[in-house]
Amino acid sequence: MTKKRGGRLISSAGLVNYYESEDRRAIHISPIAVIVVTAAIGVFIAALNLIY
Repeated sequence: MTKKRGGRLISSAGLVNYYESEDRRAIHISPIAVIVVTAAIGVFIAALNLIY
């Protein structure tokens, strides 16, 4: 039997492996901030629908 090396799929069908990297120059946004902003946008749009 053959051994798998590195735990990668042999036939990845053109998919690219992405690895988590800690780039200090990247923009970091907390998940809570994303939820708050999307909720605020939703309330704003709902208010616009009621007004117009």
